[in-house]
Amino acid sequence: MTAGVREEPRESVRPRTPRRLPLPTLLALLVGFAGVGYRLALLFADVPPTNSDEATMGLAALHVARGDGFPVWFYGQAYMGTLEAYLAAPLVALAGPSVLVLRLPTLALYALFLLLSWRLTRRLGGDRWYALLVVAVLALGSDRVVKNQLIAGGGYPELNPAGAALALLTVGLCVTGAGARLPRWAAWGLVSGVLLWVDPLILPYVLTLGVLLVAWRWRELAGRAGVVLAGTLLLGAAPMLADSIRHGRNPVAAVLAAGGTGAPADWADRLHGALVLGPPLAMGFCSPGRCATWQLWWAVAFPVLLVLAALTAWHALRPGGPGSAERVSAGVRLALLGGAAGVLGAYAVSNAAGQTPIESSRYLSCLAVAVPALFWPLWQAARRLTGLRKFAEVAVSEESGYRHLPEVESIKATGGRAAGRRARVAGAGALAVLAGVLGTGAAATVDVVRTAPAVHAEADRHRSLVDTLGALDVRNVRGGYWTCNRLTYATGENVLCAVVDDDLSPGFDRLPAYRREVAADPDAAWVAPAGSPLAARLDERVGAESGALDVATVAGWRIYLPRR
Repeated sequence: MTAGVREEPRESVRPRTPRRLPLPTLLALLVGFAGVGYRLALLFADVPPTNSDEATMGLAALHVARGDGFPVWFYGQAYMGTLEAYLAAPLVALAGPSVLVLRLPTLALYALFLLLSWRLTRRLGGDRWYALLVVAVLALGSDRVVKNQLIAGGGYPELNPAGAALALLTVGLCVTGAGARLPRWAAWGLVSGVLLWVDPLILPYVLTLGVLLVAWRWRELAGRAGVVLAGTLLLGAAPMLADSIRHGRNPVAAVLAAGGTGAPADWADRLHGALVLGPPLAMGFCSPGRCATWQLWWAVAFPVLLVLAALTAWHALRPGGPGSAERVSAGVRLALLGGAAGVLGAYAVSNAAGQTPIESSRYLSCLAVAVPALFWPLWQAARRLTGLRKFAEVAVSEESGYRHLPEVESIKATGGRAAGRRARVAGAGALAVLAGVLGTGAAATVDVVRTAPAVHAEADRHRSLVDTLGALDVRNVRGGYWTCNRLTYATGENVLCAVVDDDLSPGFDRLPAYRREVAADPDAAWVAPAGSPLAARLDERVGAESGALDVATVAGWRIYLPRR
């Protein structure tokens, strides 16, 4: 007997089509890489220009890398945590002190912010095309924006990614099952605690998102979740709390005192600095160091859009509105807009808004966290006009399994032709504003590129100063505030500098030990930028008489040496 085996028909195997990224996602990826690449190119061109405050953070990183100290606060003050120093310390240990290694972690933080903003936009119900728009807006980089994002001067580069992370965690906590929420509660508390230590400028977002969580999950917060949240918040803020207890310092009082010193600014100046100059500078619509009149249009558009976006979110949030998933999205959008309003309000009441509005606009850097919520009404109106609604997708959350349409609305003529005309006018206006946002931001970005050669040349002159001091075997110098720590960090503390004012009196030393070292050196030199008031005062001491100074010139600098 022979046993035959019947050949089974083979199942038709369909060739697997490689998964391709949807077009808007691919474009968002390319735009994101372009934004990061643009900033990396700026770093290699020494843009934005460094200063002694950034060098102070660099000195903290140098001390951490050497194990010489583990500072909690920015040297010379009892507020602004030194997280950036700890992030840069491994690179400083490997490659030595330089501005580039100090800024590579801040560049990584910016890339993280782009990624989190894209993800946040999608979780809030935005389709991929809207997420592309958000990434494009955040990829632009004017003078003030790249300074906030790249200069490791304390606090600003880490605020935006942390704020976006808190918003994402809030969405997750409001929509996921209870069993999966404890890790998110822990992360929310830890990020909030670290932010309180690093820089309280983000506090309005922490408060508004926290209020939303209390409203949504108050029963859960009364149990284990509340214990976990409180414990991780204390852990994140531990450096601040431990130092405050140890030294009896009050960081809250120090922060309030930093809002502007001297005589109180006039309210008209404060409101002009906060409401007219602040939003265009913070959102990246102004040229390096100034705002042209035509670039101030955003000062009018911003508050209008803030109110419109808040009303839209409130309408979706109120009882009887959309389903729970949509209400969560609306609630988080409303919290982000409330946080942005809080940041702007806190800045408006500070003296800094009236006294130094151009430079102090950095206090508004975290307005960018609210971009996914801010442009939502514009996108909705523009999508109705252009027909991009066909690209709207079903948003699916792996964590909760909910799905919803991101508020796709038809353009049928509800209410007749008048309603259709209103929709077309609103859509055209929205497109005009969005085009203005991208166009104004692009123009300001181009202005930064134009200034890059001059900034790079100044950095080269400073490197020549460092080389000349080394050739002259100078180890201790006196100079202005904006000279000293920059010089000390660039030399890896081979040259120590004590700060003097323009009248040669002692100035503000963030590290008093440097002054003691310089005072003990009879051969300590003086360094001043050519043409500065300090240089003019020192030129009076140049001469042939006993005790006079000799002068050595470097491009852009003058070095005054005691006659031996």
